[in-house]
Amino acid sequence: MIQAIAFYLFALVVLLSGAMTISSRNPVHSVLWLILAFFNAAGLMVLVGAEFIAMLLVIVYVGAVAVLFLFVVMMLDIDFAELRAGFVRYFGIGLVLAVALVAEILIGVGAWSAGGIDLARRAAPTDHVVPNIVQIGNLLYTRYLFIFEGAGLVLLVAMIGAIVLTHRERSGSRYQNIARQNARRPQDATRNVRPEIGQGVQL
Repeated sequence: MIQAIAFYLFALVVLLSGAMTISSRNPVHSVLWLILAFFNAAGLMVLVGAEFIAMLLVIVYVGAVAVLFLFVVMMLDIDFAELRAGFVRYFGIGLVLAVALVAEILIGVGAWSAGGIDLARRAAPTDHVVPNIVQIGNLLYTRYLFIFEGAGLVLLVAMIGAIVLTHRERSGSRYQNIARQNARRPQDATRNVRPEIGQGVQL
């Protein structure tokens, strides 16, 4: 009974926060609703025994992606009137994509509920004694080791590319000289003067 109440509570909050994410006029509020949706989705994953996915939702999506979205939205000078005009402009295309997505979901549910698939074999066979994270680790570092390492190399290349693009040479840029700043003495940075009454300080 407690599990059913928790499931419906998490599911209801996920649906409501998802609806508020796409209907909020303020992008900052949309990101905050998205973070709430991620947290409640993590709760659903804990209920079904997928604590590793729940941890990924909290650490990766909430701790990195959503916070990055929030900082970007807060730092950019966003014209809300232009955003609303764009929403109205692309409403037709968005509606078509939404209908296509709902149709795909219905087709997937129908294929899942159709015959030809043993209900007991839909999920991967797991040992209830071994924790979920341990089983995922065993698969990643044995059967899918090369794929896992390949994904790591792709992320490494993306990170190096971002660093190279950020630190490329730009004309007119002024860079810090850390050694010169550290070697500067207080007497070189300040000058004690005693101006006459009624006269200013000459720089």
